Amino acid sequence: MPTVVPGDGNKYIRTHLTEARRLLLSGRVQGVGFRPFVYRLARSLHLNGWVRNRIGRVEIHVEGSPESLRTFTRELLEQAPPLAEPILDICTPVQTTALQDFSIRESIAAGAVRIHVPPDLFTCDDCLAELRDPADRRRHYPFINCTQCGPRYTLIRGMPYDRAATTMAGFPLCEQCRAEYTDPGDRRFHAEPVACPGCGPTLQFHDPGNPPVRGNATALQACITALRAGRIVAVKGIGGYHLMCSAREDTVIRRLRERKPRPHKPLAVLFPAPLEAPLRHVEQEVRLSAAQAELLLSPARPVVLASRDAGCSLSVLVAPGLEELGVMLPYSPLHHLLLDTFQGPLIATSANISGEPVLTDNTEVEDRLGRVAEAFLHHDRPIARPADDPVYRTIHGRPRPLRLGRGTAPLELTLPFRLDRPLLATGGHMKNTLALAWDERIVVSPHIGDMGTARSLAVFERTVADLQDLYGVAATMVLCDAHPGYATTRWSAQYGLPVERIFHHHAHAAAAGAAVAGGTDWLAFTWDGVGFGEDGTLWGGEALIGQPGAWRRFAALRPFHLPGGERAAREPWRSAAALCWETGQHWEGLPADAGLARHAWERRLNCPQTTAAGRLFDAAAALTGICSHATFEGQGPMLLEALCGNEVPAPVHLPLSPVEGKLWVSDWEPLLALLLDESRPPSQRAADFHASLAQVLHSQALQARTSHGINHIALAGGVFQNRILTDAACRLLSDAGFVVTLPERIPVNDAGISYGQVIEYGSRQWR
Repeated sequence: MPTVVPGDGNKYIRTHLTEARRLLLSGRVQGVGFRPFVYRLARSLHLNGWVRNRIGRVEIHVEGSPESLRTFTRELLEQAPPLAEPILDICTPVQTTALQDFSIRESIAAGAVRIHVPPDLFTCDDCLAELRDPADRRRHYPFINCTQCGPRYTLIRGMPYDRAATTMAGFPLCEQCRAEYTDPGDRRFHAEPVACPGCGPTLQFHDPGNPPVRGNATALQACITALRAGRIVAVKGIGGYHLMCSAREDTVIRRLRERKPRPHKPLAVLFPAPLEAPLRHVEQEVRLSAAQAELLLSPARPVVLASRDAGCSLSVLVAPGLEELGVMLPYSPLHHLLLDTFQGPLIATSANISGEPVLTDNTEVEDRLGRVAEAFLHHDRPIARPADDPVYRTIHGRPRPLRLGRGTAPLELTLPFRLDRPLLATGGHMKNTLALAWDERIVVSPHIGDMGTARSLAVFERTVADLQDLYGVAATMVLCDAHPGYATTRWSAQYGLPVERIFHHHAHAAAAGAAVAGGTDWLAFTWDGVGFGEDGTLWGGEALIGQPGAWRRFAALRPFHLPGGERAAREPWRSAAALCWETGQHWEGLPADAGLARHAWERRLNCPQTTAAGRLFDAAAALTGICSHATFEGQGPMLLEALCGNEVPAPVHLPLSPVEGKLWVSDWEPLLALLLDESRPPSQRAADFHASLAQVLHSQALQARTSHGINHIALAGGVFQNRILTDAACRLLSDAGFVVTLPERIPVNDAGISYGQVIEYGSRQWR
């Protein structure tokens, strides 16, 4: 109630008694400087009260005039720190307590669980300025950070997010850092990873056979000396180690490829990023669109695939045969110091055994990669869990993720329904991620890798436990792929919870079209390598009609039998041979020892039937002579795409006809004459092949419109990482009046399977 008090000149003014509010906020409000922001906002408005962390939420008690309280509540959301994403769950009047100031109280582990685990953050401009300031006490300190930057997910051991629950717990704050940490006016007020050269982590350089070099400046200089001498150094960063060497020297890159071994797979390149012009160096080597430039500078600091510039000075061995390079900017202070001093681009590829998660432990990296790296730059801040670098590619006009990782994951999304139980989705076998889902929330893990090794399985199991522990959610059901041979399927059966198997391409379709609104059916093209289908064969070139939770197979590519089964993924000649044998074509490019494969194929021994579009791309790469044996998954299709260049395509017609009145099938046979025609340059054959398959998508979509009234299209599966195919198909479909959906936050490849499994299962429950 208002009260009347005397004013100047015997006038009276009306004021209000003090009121109090209790606010509870969820969303991304921990690890992003939100409590210090609340403190400063309250003090600026002359409000009293307190703020504290609960489990995953921020609780505020605030007292003051109604007008100031309204301003506080509004600006709490509108003026939040750039990396915060607050959600106001509760704002309710409470009893005033006559508090005389505003404070940050200790966190409490009580109340409803609403955890939002922050991803790792890049080094902010304020810290970079200090890093390069000769007068600053943290000058050249490799672990500088504040409330707006630094590691998060990779150092958090428990929630709520406080220093004692991180891997920084073993580094007690010195007097100066403690003063900053407790000063509400300081940029490091309650910055949990805060440290300095006197109390924080330190570097150590190890050149096997020589004594370790300890100390930040001396270890860093020893590393730079090794890199300048053309050596390969394993460097410990935020979420794991990188193997680093000069990106301009053929000799050292060739040695890295031989030792890893990684003969042909593209290598990421890390560029210097001066504070005044962070893109200057990278723009000298690649052509960047505005969207790519923005993405490179975004908080995630991902690897971005960009076209090589005509004057590019990088070694051709960085990405042999490819037109695009994977480029990124430094995201940790250590990276900035390395690049500032080295003054040139560095290879920065994951320090791992091929397909496994990136290595994080000082001893383990020397034991497992001692034959690859020639020296090691360690530090003593433990990494709680690995996080590889995220990767983006521009497809159909927008950058899209190919891999989730440091800075982008854990990826939290809102489900289009509410689950009746917490779910753990274990994904597929390649490019694995897993997902934890409950209520209307889903969290997708960072990239784990291919599930064919003991270490991949160990990291997978740790991630299963970590996500449930960090978010305070215990799964009561497991979702897995329907393929009986996948490691994740076998693991799911032994986990001890009820298991629901989700068909691979149903999960792909659900992931791609989760955002499609409306209750009408749509057509999902699910093109990839191979996945277990409903009929027990290996699908991979399907068109499914329906919605998540209710799919019907509408169309497919003509099936063929794949000699050698899984071996075909690394031996594209097998797919080429299968197409030729199926149609009676002669191919001169068969390996000399193909007779045994032909013998097995004729008797259908280890020759599963498949419709996989990915294997068609493998076959085309072999038939055009660019890749008969692959050293990494997808090598043939990547080289085939790069081969297209600027050729004007002339697609061939692939007949579409119904089989037994149920399934529409596109016949790939006319492609063989095109691909085997050596009178035409390989680049033209490659371009025509891509355009022909884009026409297949178009013709199947038109048939779905005719028979089912379909107007919405979703593209799903690893084949749609191919920019030329996807761009051509999207143009054809859009010109025909279709609405085309391609995932923007979830990778279109198998890294999106875990997300799709949840969408598929949850949609069934709500139908």
